[in-house]
Amino acid sequence: MEVLGALDVAELAAAFAHLPVFPVFDLGYFVVSILYLKYEKGAVELSRQSPLASWVVAMLYCFGSYILADLLLGEAPIDYFSNNASVLLATAVWYLTFYCPLNLFYKCVAFLPVKLIFVALKEVVRVRKIAVGVHHAHHHYHQGWLIMVVIGFVKGSGVALMSNFEQLLRGVWKPETNELLHMTFPSKASLYGAILFTLQQTHWLPISKDLLIFFFTLFMITCKVFMTASHSHGSPFAPVEGVLCPILFGSTPSGHDDHHHDHHHGGSHEPSCPPAPLLPAKTRDELNEGTRKRKAKKAE
Repeated sequence: MEVLGALDVAELAAAFAHLPVFPVFDLGYFVVSILYLKYEKGAVELSRQSPLASWVVAMLYCFGSYILADLLLGEAPIDYFSNNASVLLATAVWYLTFYCPLNLFYKCVAFLPVKLIFVALKEVVRVRKIAVGVHHAHHHYHQGWLIMVVIGFVKGSGVALMSNFEQLLRGVWKPETNELLHMTFPSKASLYGAILFTLQQTHWLPISKDLLIFFFTLFMITCKVFMTASHSHGSPFAPVEGVLCPILFGSTPSGHDDHHHDHHHGGSHEPSCPPAPLLPAKTRDELNEGTRKRKAKKAE
């Protein structure tokens, strides 16, 4: 029975790993990504003032990971835009999210039970992108472990690593929101996932790629659906990081809220400097009086 159960899991994982992501899973990825774009301050106003700029930002949210990964590998950053079906699907989602009459499309996809379904679909795409990114890097650099991890991390993190550039397109400049300074749960999970897939790709992790995709996808779906449903900003990695970081790095991990329960752009957590103390009212009056007397003497 145990052997039959193992075979069933292996077959299920193999079938799941070979499911095409287009159009169903890609649709979920595009809906959630552009939904989070609409949550951004000023995004709706931008869609009214400059539809072209809004569309470019939306395409970055949908395809930013491909662009950045291609740049790092020395390939054409616009190569993925040759996939007409995906671009048209992402464009349709963008248009309906921002311009649908009575905001009906946004209200439907933002309804929590429906949104949770799309969140789960997005995590399927995220894990598949990490696995493909590691495999792609391995094809170019067979012994480049670090390159495999970086490309897998970039593919999984999406537009989060391009947040400052994306903000510039929206007329916003917040350098303190750099994702590397305050990593969100999806970015951390993408990094850890890239490490696991790199170990598997180099045969240091004794598990098939199909099983790793299957189990890591289950982990991501469980975490993201729970965090979205409960509006939680915590990270499942926090307890482990709280133990390891003081030992390895001599400091506690910096906390950072997940932006809209997904990725990116939180505010800086650096303590602000206290305001300079104001001069007493009497001192200011004396200074003003002295200034008036000096001006009167110069005039004489």
